Amino acid sequence: MVIDETTGKPGAAPSAGRREWVGLAVLLVPLLLVSMDVSVLYFAVPFIGRALEPTGTQQLWILDMYGFVLSGLLIVMGALGDRIGRRRLLLVGAALFAGASLLAAYAHDARTLIAARALLGVGGAALMPSTLALIRTMFVDPRQRGTAIAIWTAVMTGGISLGPILSGVLVEHFWWGSIFLINVPAMAVLLILVPVFVPRHRGVAHGSFDLIGAVLSLGTLLPVVYGIKEIARSGAQTSPIASIGFGLIVGALFVRRQLTAEHPLLDLELLRMRAFGGAVLANVMSMFAIVGFAIFTTQYLQSVLGMSPLRAALWSLVPSLAVAVATPVATVLARRIDRAWVMAGGFTVAIGGFAVLATARPHSSLALLLGGAAVYAAGVVAVMTQVTEMAMGVAPADRAASASAVLESGSELGGALGMALLGTIGDAVYHRAMADTGPAGPARETLGGAQATAARLSGDAGRTLLDTARDAFCDGMNAAAIGAAVVMVVGAGYCVRFLRGVPVADAGAGEAGSALADAPIADVPPVDAPVDAR
Repeated sequence: MVIDETTGKPGAAPSAGRREWVGLAVLLVPLLLVSMDVSVLYFAVPFIGRALEPTGTQQLWILDMYGFVLSGLLIVMGALGDRIGRRRLLLVGAALFAGASLLAAYAHDARTLIAARALLGVGGAALMPSTLALIRTMFVDPRQRGTAIAIWTAVMTGGISLGPILSGVLVEHFWWGSIFLINVPAMAVLLILVPVFVPRHRGVAHGSFDLIGAVLSLGTLLPVVYGIKEIARSGAQTSPIASIGFGLIVGALFVRRQLTAEHPLLDLELLRMRAFGGAVLANVMSMFAIVGFAIFTTQYLQSVLGMSPLRAALWSLVPSLAVAVATPVATVLARRIDRAWVMAGGFTVAIGGFAVLATARPHSSLALLLGGAAVYAAGVVAVMTQVTEMAMGVAPADRAASASAVLESGSELGGALGMALLGTIGDAVYHRAMADTGPAGPARETLGGAQATAARLSGDAGRTLLDTARDAFCDGMNAAAIGAAVVMVVGAGYCVRFLRGVPVADAGAGEAGSALADAPIADVPPVDAPVDAR
């Protein structure tokens, strides 16, 4: 039984109809565009550089500003959606995203583009938690909600992969601003269709908005994410370490504020629940692997196998086929067995994929690389599907947007950690392997630097340097794959040890559902047993 959110009384979970499924399709539009904007600049940077002539620092901010603002504002926007209504916040975010896209497309200098990217981050932060929270509201039946969340997860991860493809196609046929301009008609359609197919949601969270908590949230996430990304880019230097330290100090103040405020921005009780807190941690580990290792497969295709950027991006879509199969399979399995075993199985499958990639060498076949990538991506996305459903299933209805924002903030943090730590492992192994190649220089720093140096050398010297650098890169990629596999082992063990026996409470179960999700394992009924939410 579930609690009907309209009457507050026990009743059967109503099934979603055609309107709700069309509404889901409408909600996938902003999700796809927001996730694509994370990676859409990858192939456009050279064109933007020629047109706007940004400094090196400005170019970094053009790339990173969107992700920084998006990750910093997710929790704030989630709490705001619970108060003013998620559909309303979705519409505001769509309008802002469209306006910022226009500004970015016609930016006449680097500063304007950086400002536009920041506004895109604000709009994206309003859109992402709203889409998942509205799915929580629209799909009350647990089976249908599981299917909807699986589709949501697949579209989110697919958007990140499609971003470079779209970028490559557009900049080959149009000017660089077209990568932003394409957002405008999509958002215009969204503004028309959302009021028709997505149900109205009134703000249900009570009390004043915690402005101090919002400032502390930004002061926590922005410095931490910035510091982690800088370590991934430049190594463990004083400035990024200090930035992370500052963010952690502010984070402690944020936690204290949330524990003492009358109307906190974030309900920390959610994180104490095994189902929710455990799901967030599993999601961090998943994103650690899938985002942190992506740079290695991209570089391998382009710099080791010598593919053009667009051809490499097209081949990188192959693992998405495995993801398309793994997502529904994981959803079906989770209806029959404890989802902790499904999640542990996903992590185990990912271990196999990383084990394959740990053997890749410069002359390995393309099938080996794509096969390994497909296996680990399928396993990780299977986990992500289940952790999203687990977290949103136990989140109270009046905090659904906040819960979604916390889950997505964990995704951003996990991805940044993966890029930093796996990137550091790969760089360290590369530097050690290249230590005896000659005097210090670009060739000893990156594979790209070695390629540039080899191009200036003649005959056997250039070929020898390039062969050595490619071997060194593969050594680093192999080590990073082993590191990712270790994290997957930890993830599998964690799911079996701490999440076994924790079912997803029926949507609308409210406090009873939360209590069930946090109950000791011995007190939890079998997964297939009916849940009495009274």
